[in-house]
Amino acid sequence: MIFYIRDNSMKKVDSRFLWVGMFVLVVFFFVQSAVAQETIQVVDTAGRKVRTPQDPTRIICIGPGALRQICYLGSQGRVVGIENFEKQRPIGRPYLYANPELLNLPVIGPGGPGNINKDPDLEMVLKVRPDVIFATYMKPAKADALQMKLNIPVVVLTYGRLGIFDPQVYPSLRLAGTILKKEKRADDIIAYVEHVQADLKNRTGGLEERQKPTCYIGGVGYRGSHGIESTETQYTPLNWAGANNLASRLSDEKHHFIDKEQLLSWNPDVIFIDGIGLSLVIQDYNKNNAFYQGLKAFKTKRVYVVFPFNYYATNIGTAIAGAYAVGKILYPDVFEDIDIKKKADEIYMFLLNRPVYKFMEKDFTELGVVAPFW
Repeated sequence: MIFYIRDNSMKKVDSRFLWVGMFVLVVFFFVQSAVAQETIQVVDTAGRKVRTPQDPTRIICIGPGALRQICYLGSQGRVVGIENFEKQRPIGRPYLYANPELLNLPVIGPGGPGNINKDPDLEMVLKVRPDVIFATYMKPAKADALQMKLNIPVVVLTYGRLGIFDPQVYPSLRLAGTILKKEKRADDIIAYVEHVQADLKNRTGGLEERQKPTCYIGGVGYRGSHGIESTETQYTPLNWAGANNLASRLSDEKHHFIDKEQLLSWNPDVIFIDGIGLSLVIQDYNKNNAFYQGLKAFKTKRVYVVFPFNYYATNIGTAIAGAYAVGKILYPDVFEDIDIKKKADEIYMFLLNRPVYKFMEKDFTELGVVAPFW
Protein backbone atom coordinates (compact mmCIF):
# COMPACT_ATOMS: atom_id res chain seq x y z
CA MET A 1 0.00 0.00 0.00
CA ILE A 2 1.26 3.50 -0.89
CA PHE A 3 0.66 6.42 1.45
CA TYR A 4 0.66 10.01 0.17
CA ILE A 5 1.79 12.78 2.48
CA ARG A 6 -0.02 15.96 1.75
CA ASP A 7 1.78 19.12 2.60
CA ASN A 8 2.32 22.45 0.95
CA SER A 9 6.11 22.27 0.89
CA MET A 10 6.01 18.97 -1.03
CA LYS A 11 3.55 20.44 -3.53
CA LYS A 12 6.05 23.22 -4.25
CA VAL A 13 8.87 20.71 -4.78
CA ASP A 14 6.67 18.54 -6.99
CA SER A 15 5.70 21.58 -9.02
CA ARG A 16 9.30 22.55 -9.57
CA PHE A 17 10.23 19.04 -10.65
CA LEU A 18 7.23 19.01 -12.96
CA TRP A 19 8.35 22.19 -14.71
CA VAL A 20 11.94 20.94 -14.99
CA GLY A 21 10.69 17.68 -16.47
CA MET A 22 8.53 19.48 -18.98
CA PHE A 23 11.47 21.71 -19.96
CA VAL A 24 13.72 18.67 -20.49
CA LEU A 25 11.07 17.03 -22.66
CA VAL A 26 10.63 20.16 -24.76
CA VAL A 27 14.39 20.45 -25.26
CA PHE A 28 14.60 16.75 -26.12
CA PHE A 29 11.90 16.97 -28.78
CA PHE A 30 13.39 20.22 -30.13
CA VAL A 31 16.82 18.59 -30.48
CA GLN A 32 15.32 15.50 -32.06
CA SER A 33 13.42 17.69 -34.51
CA ALA A 34 16.54 19.71 -35.30
CA VAL A 35 18.55 16.54 -35.91
CA ALA A 36 15.83 15.21 -38.17
CA GLN A 37 15.94 18.43 -40.18
CA GLU A 38 19.72 18.26 -40.63
CA THR A 39 19.42 15.87 -43.55
CA ILE A 40 19.18 16.61 -47.23
CA GLN A 41 18.00 14.61 -50.21
CA VAL A 42 20.26 14.85 -53.25
CA VAL A 43 20.44 13.28 -56.69
CA ASP A 44 23.97 12.00 -57.15
CA THR A 45 25.92 11.76 -60.41
CA ALA A 46 24.63 8.22 -60.95
CA GLY A 47 21.05 9.56 -60.92
CA ARG A 48 20.24 8.09 -57.50
CA LYS A 49 18.17 9.87 -54.85
CA VAL A 50 20.11 9.74 -51.60
CA ARG A 51 19.25 11.21 -48.21
CA THR A 52 22.35 12.20 -46.29
CA PRO A 53 23.22 14.20 -43.19
CA GLN A 54 23.96 17.78 -44.15
CA ASP A 55 27.36 19.02 -43.05
CA PRO A 56 28.55 15.55 -41.91
CA THR A 57 31.61 15.42 -39.70
CA ARG A 58 32.84 11.92 -40.60
CA ILE A 59 33.31 10.85 -44.23
CA ILE A 60 35.29 8.41 -46.34
CA CYS A 61 36.13 8.48 -50.05
CA ILE A 62 36.51 5.50 -52.38
CA GLY A 63 37.40 5.33 -56.05
CA PRO A 64 39.56 7.47 -58.38
CA GLY A 65 39.69 11.10 -57.35
CA ALA A 66 36.96 11.02 -54.70
CA LEU A 67 39.39 12.10 -51.97
CA ARG A 68 40.80 14.81 -54.25
CA GLN A 69 37.41 16.48 -54.70
CA ILE A 70 36.94 16.56 -50.93
CA CYS A 71 40.39 18.13 -50.51
CA TYR A 72 39.59 20.76 -53.16
CA LEU A 73 36.50 21.64 -51.11
CA GLY A 74 38.64 22.03 -47.99
CA SER A 75 36.90 19.20 -46.11
CA GLN A 76 39.86 16.83 -45.73
CA GLY A 77 39.65 17.25 -41.95
CA ARG A 78 36.42 15.25 -41.94
CA VAL A 79 37.97 12.19 -43.61
CA VAL A 80 38.30 9.27 -41.17
CA GLY A 81 39.80 6.57 -43.40
CA ILE A 82 41.52 6.22 -46.77
CA GLU A 83 42.22 3.56 -49.39
CA ASN A 84 45.42 1.56 -49.28
CA PHE A 85 46.22 2.73 -52.83
CA GLU A 86 46.49 6.29 -51.55
CA LYS A 87 49.00 5.18 -48.90
CA GLN A 88 51.09 2.88 -51.06
CA ARG A 89 51.42 5.11 -54.14
CA PRO A 90 51.13 8.75 -53.05
CA ILE A 91 53.40 10.29 -55.72
CA GLY A 92 51.97 12.54 -58.41
CA ARG A 93 48.87 13.47 -56.43
CA PRO A 94 49.24 16.99 -55.02
CA TYR A 95 46.29 16.65 -52.60
CA LEU A 96 48.36 14.12 -50.63
CA TYR A 97 51.44 16.36 -50.68
CA ALA A 98 49.25 19.15 -49.31
CA ASN A 99 47.63 16.93 -46.66
CA PRO A 100 50.19 14.31 -45.57
CA GLU A 101 48.25 13.67 -42.36
CA LEU A 102 45.71 11.76 -44.46
CA LEU A 103 48.29 9.00 -44.90
CA ASN A 104 48.07 8.26 -41.16
CA LEU A 105 44.37 7.38 -41.30
CA PRO A 106 43.06 3.79 -41.09
CA VAL A 107 42.76 1.85 -44.35
CA ILE A 108 39.15 1.27 -45.40
CA GLY A 109 39.78 -0.74 -48.58
CA PRO A 110 42.33 -1.54 -51.28
CA GLY A 111 41.36 1.16 -53.78
CA GLY A 112 43.22 1.65 -57.04
CA PRO A 113 42.02 1.44 -60.65
CA GLY A 114 41.52 -2.33 -60.36
CA ASN A 115 38.92 -1.87 -57.61
CA ILE A 116 36.57 0.58 -59.30
CA ASN A 117 32.94 -0.37 -58.62
CA LYS A 118 33.93 -2.82 -55.90
CA ASP A 119 33.18 -2.85 -52.18
CA PRO A 120 35.66 -1.38 -49.71
CA ASP A 121 36.54 -3.35 -46.57
CA LEU A 122 33.11 -3.42 -44.94
CA GLU A 123 34.40 -4.25 -41.47
CA MET A 124 36.89 -1.37 -41.50
CA VAL A 125 34.30 1.05 -42.87
CA LEU A 126 31.99 0.25 -39.97
CA LYS A 127 34.88 0.59 -37.57
CA VAL A 128 35.64 4.20 -38.61
CA ARG A 129 31.90 5.10 -38.44
CA PRO A 130 31.48 7.46 -41.43
CA ASP A 131 28.29 9.49 -41.77
CA VAL A 132 28.60 9.53 -45.58
CA ILE A 133 30.56 7.55 -48.17
CA PHE A 134 31.63 9.40 -51.33
CA ALA A 135 32.42 7.02 -54.20
CA THR A 136 33.47 7.69 -57.79
CA TYR A 137 32.53 5.60 -60.82
CA MET A 138 30.27 3.26 -58.86
CA LYS A 139 27.28 1.88 -60.74
CA PRO A 140 23.85 2.70 -59.28
CA ALA A 141 22.98 -0.90 -58.35
CA LYS A 142 26.35 -1.38 -56.66
CA ALA A 143 25.99 1.88 -54.71
CA ASP A 144 22.48 0.88 -53.60
CA ALA A 145 23.73 -2.53 -52.46
CA LEU A 146 26.64 -1.04 -50.52
CA GLN A 147 24.32 1.47 -48.86
CA MET A 148 21.96 -1.31 -47.78
CA LYS A 149 24.80 -3.47 -46.42
CA LEU A 150 26.24 -0.68 -44.28
CA ASN A 151 23.16 1.46 -43.62
CA ILE A 152 25.34 4.46 -44.51
CA PRO A 153 24.49 6.89 -47.34
CA VAL A 154 26.60 6.32 -50.47
CA VAL A 155 26.92 9.32 -52.80
CA VAL A 156 28.38 8.73 -56.26
CA LEU A 157 30.73 11.42 -57.62
CA THR A 158 32.48 11.58 -61.01
CA TYR A 159 35.16 13.21 -63.16
CA GLY A 160 33.38 12.26 -66.37
CA ARG A 161 35.60 10.57 -68.93
CA LEU A 162 38.80 9.29 -67.38
CA GLY A 163 42.12 10.51 -68.76
CA ILE A 164 41.03 14.04 -69.68
CA PHE A 165 39.46 17.05 -68.03
CA ASP A 166 35.69 16.68 -68.37
CA PRO A 167 33.24 19.43 -67.28
CA GLN A 168 31.11 16.68 -65.71
CA VAL A 169 33.31 17.22 -62.66
CA TYR A 170 31.50 20.52 -62.06
CA PRO A 171 28.13 19.07 -60.96
CA SER A 172 30.05 16.52 -58.92
CA LEU A 173 31.84 19.27 -56.99
CA ARG A 174 28.56 21.12 -56.50
CA LEU A 175 26.91 17.94 -55.22
CA ALA A 176 29.64 17.29 -52.64
CA GLY A 177 29.65 21.00 -51.80
CA THR A 178 25.92 20.94 -51.07
CA ILE A 179 26.26 18.00 -48.69
CA LEU A 180 29.30 19.45 -46.94
CA LYS A 181 27.92 23.01 -46.85
CA LYS A 182 30.74 24.11 -49.15
CA GLU A 183 28.56 25.47 -51.94
CA LYS A 184 30.52 28.71 -52.31
CA ARG A 185 33.82 26.89 -52.41
CA ALA A 186 32.52 24.61 -55.16
CA ASP A 187 31.35 27.61 -57.17
CA ASP A 188 34.71 29.34 -56.63
CA ILE A 189 36.61 26.30 -57.93
CA ILE A 190 34.47 26.11 -61.04
CA ALA A 191 34.81 29.85 -61.67
CA TYR A 192 38.59 29.59 -61.25
CA VAL A 193 38.95 26.74 -63.77
CA GLU A 194 36.74 28.55 -66.26
CA HIS A 195 38.78 31.73 -65.77
CA VAL A 196 42.01 29.83 -66.45
CA GLN A 197 40.58 28.26 -69.60
CA ALA A 198 39.46 31.69 -70.82
CA ASP A 199 42.91 33.17 -70.12
CA LEU A 200 44.64 30.40 -72.07
CA LYS A 201 42.21 30.77 -74.96
CA ASN A 202 42.69 34.55 -75.04
CA ARG A 203 46.44 34.07 -75.28
CA THR A 204 46.46 31.52 -78.09
CA GLY A 205 43.06 31.86 -79.77
CA GLY A 206 44.26 34.48 -82.23
CA LEU A 207 47.23 32.46 -83.47
CA GLU A 208 47.04 31.07 -86.99
CA GLU A 209 47.80 27.40 -87.58
CA ARG A 210 50.98 28.25 -89.48
CA GLN A 211 52.26 29.97 -86.33
CA LYS A 212 51.85 26.79 -84.30
CA PRO A 213 54.72 24.29 -84.23
CA THR A 214 53.61 20.68 -84.62
CA CYS A 215 53.90 18.68 -81.41
CA TYR A 216 53.41 15.26 -79.88
CA ILE A 217 53.01 13.93 -76.33
CA GLY A 218 54.58 10.57 -75.46
CA GLY A 219 55.06 8.47 -72.34
CA VAL A 220 51.44 8.95 -71.28
CA GLY A 221 50.30 6.67 -68.47
CA TYR A 222 47.50 4.24 -69.28
CA ARG A 223 46.86 1.56 -66.66
CA GLY A 224 50.57 1.75 -65.93
CA SER A 225 53.67 3.45 -67.31
CA HIS A 226 54.56 3.34 -71.01
CA GLY A 227 57.15 4.60 -73.45
CA ILE A 228 57.12 7.16 -76.23
CA GLU A 229 54.51 5.27 -78.26
CA SER A 230 51.82 5.96 -75.64
CA THR A 231 49.91 9.12 -76.52
CA GLU A 232 46.59 10.97 -76.22
CA THR A 233 44.47 12.56 -78.91
CA GLN A 234 42.94 14.98 -76.38
CA TYR A 235 45.78 15.58 -73.93
CA THR A 236 44.35 18.34 -71.73
CA PRO A 237 47.43 20.61 -71.31
CA LEU A 238 48.01 20.57 -75.08
CA ASN A 239 44.34 21.22 -75.81
CA TRP A 240 44.06 24.13 -73.38
CA ALA A 241 47.30 25.69 -74.65
CA GLY A 242 46.03 25.62 -78.24
CA ALA A 243 48.79 23.23 -79.36
CA ASN A 244 48.88 21.55 -82.76
CA ASN A 245 48.81 17.99 -81.41
CA LEU A 246 49.52 15.62 -84.30
CA ALA A 247 47.87 12.73 -82.44
CA SER A 248 44.53 14.56 -82.65
CA ARG A 249 44.40 13.38 -86.29
CA LEU A 250 43.85 9.83 -85.09
CA SER A 251 40.45 8.31 -84.30
CA ASP A 252 38.18 9.67 -81.57
CA GLU A 253 39.47 7.09 -79.10
CA LYS A 254 41.42 9.26 -76.70
CA HIS A 255 44.36 6.95 -75.97
CA HIS A 256 46.60 5.32 -78.59
CA PHE A 257 49.73 3.24 -78.83
CA ILE A 258 51.26 4.33 -82.12
CA ASP A 259 54.01 2.71 -84.16
CA LYS A 260 57.41 4.35 -84.05
CA GLU A 261 57.23 4.59 -87.84
CA GLN A 262 54.17 6.82 -87.42
CA LEU A 263 56.12 9.14 -85.15
CA LEU A 264 58.98 9.27 -87.67
CA SER A 265 56.45 10.09 -90.39
CA TRP A 266 54.93 12.91 -88.35
CA ASN A 267 58.37 14.16 -87.27
CA PRO A 268 56.98 16.84 -84.91
CA ASP A 269 58.75 20.12 -84.21
CA VAL A 270 58.31 19.67 -80.46
CA ILE A 271 57.90 16.54 -78.34
CA PHE A 272 56.57 16.51 -74.79
CA ILE A 273 57.19 13.59 -72.45
CA ASP A 274 54.70 12.85 -69.68
CA GLY A 275 56.67 12.53 -66.45
CA ILE A 276 55.14 9.18 -65.58
CA GLY A 277 56.79 7.56 -68.60
CA LEU A 278 60.00 9.60 -68.67
CA SER A 279 62.27 6.89 -67.24
CA LEU A 280 61.00 4.37 -69.82
CA VAL A 281 61.61 6.80 -72.68
CA ILE A 282 65.14 7.45 -71.41
CA GLN A 283 65.79 3.69 -71.29
CA ASP A 284 64.52 3.29 -74.84
CA TYR A 285 66.57 6.29 -76.00
CA ASN A 286 69.73 4.63 -74.72
CA LYS A 287 68.87 1.35 -76.47
CA ASN A 288 67.52 2.73 -79.75
CA ASN A 289 69.43 5.95 -80.20
CA ALA A 290 69.28 5.78 -84.01
CA PHE A 291 65.48 6.01 -83.96
CA TYR A 292 65.47 9.08 -81.72
CA GLN A 293 68.16 10.79 -83.78
CA GLY A 294 65.79 10.48 -86.73
CA LEU A 295 63.35 12.83 -84.99
CA LYS A 296 63.69 16.56 -85.56
CA ALA A 297 62.75 17.41 -81.97
CA PHE A 298 65.57 15.29 -80.59
CA LYS A 299 68.09 16.73 -83.04
CA THR A 300 67.16 20.28 -82.02
CA LYS A 301 66.72 19.36 -78.33
CA ARG A 302 63.09 20.51 -78.31
CA VAL A 303 61.92 17.71 -76.03
CA TYR A 304 60.26 18.81 -72.77
CA VAL A 305 58.87 17.24 -69.60
CA VAL A 306 55.32 17.82 -68.36
CA PHE A 307 53.91 16.57 -65.08
CA PRO A 308 51.47 13.62 -65.27
CA PHE A 309 48.02 14.99 -64.50
CA ASN A 310 45.98 11.82 -64.99
CA TYR A 311 46.89 9.94 -61.85
CA TYR A 312 43.93 8.27 -60.11
CA ALA A 313 41.65 10.48 -62.24
CA THR A 314 42.35 14.07 -63.22
CA ASN A 315 44.55 16.22 -61.01
CA ILE A 316 42.98 19.46 -62.19
CA GLY A 317 45.69 21.75 -60.80
CA THR A 318 48.45 19.78 -62.51
CA ALA A 319 46.56 19.86 -65.82
CA ILE A 320 46.27 23.66 -65.57
CA ALA A 321 49.95 24.07 -64.66
CA GLY A 322 50.88 21.82 -67.59
CA ALA A 323 48.85 23.96 -69.98
CA TYR A 324 50.73 27.10 -68.95
CA ALA A 325 54.07 25.26 -69.30
CA VAL A 326 53.13 24.03 -72.79
CA GLY A 327 52.03 27.54 -73.74
CA LYS A 328 55.29 29.05 -72.45
CA ILE A 329 57.31 26.56 -74.52
CA LEU A 330 55.33 26.79 -77.77
CA TYR A 331 54.42 30.49 -77.70
CA PRO A 332 56.97 32.29 -75.50
CA ASP A 333 55.88 35.76 -76.65
CA VAL A 334 52.26 35.44 -75.49
CA PHE A 335 53.29 33.70 -72.25
CA GLU A 336 56.17 36.08 -71.54
CA ASP A 337 54.66 37.08 -68.17
CA ILE A 338 54.42 33.50 -66.91
CA ASP A 339 56.97 32.01 -64.51
CA ILE A 340 56.13 28.32 -64.66
CA LYS A 341 57.09 27.43 -61.08
CA LYS A 342 55.33 30.43 -59.58
CA LYS A 343 52.25 29.83 -61.70
CA ALA A 344 52.11 26.18 -60.66
CA ASP A 345 52.24 27.09 -56.97
CA GLU A 346 49.62 29.81 -57.46
CA ILE A 347 47.32 27.12 -58.88
CA TYR A 348 48.09 24.60 -56.13
CA MET A 349 47.60 27.28 -53.47
CA PHE A 350 44.13 28.06 -54.76
CA LEU A 351 43.01 24.45 -55.01
CA LEU A 352 44.80 22.96 -52.01
CA ASN A 353 45.87 25.91 -49.86
CA ARG A 354 49.51 24.83 -50.04
CA PRO A 355 52.34 25.41 -52.57
CA VAL A 356 53.34 21.83 -53.45
CA TYR A 357 55.21 22.36 -56.72
CA LYS A 358 58.52 21.37 -55.09
CA PHE A 359 57.16 17.89 -54.30
CA MET A 360 56.07 17.36 -57.91
CA GLU A 361 59.44 18.57 -59.16
CA LYS A 362 61.24 16.17 -56.84
CA ASP A 363 59.32 13.23 -58.32
CA PHE A 364 59.25 14.23 -61.99
CA THR A 365 61.99 16.87 -62.53
CA GLU A 366 61.16 20.49 -63.43
CA LEU A 367 57.92 21.25 -65.23
CA GLY A 368 58.63 22.37 -68.80
CA VAL A 369 62.37 21.67 -68.60
CA VAL A 370 64.29 20.22 -71.55
CA ALA A 371 64.14 16.47 -71.01
CA PRO A 372 67.36 14.94 -69.59
CA PHE A 373 68.49 12.99 -72.66
CA TRP A 374 71.69 14.95 -73.32
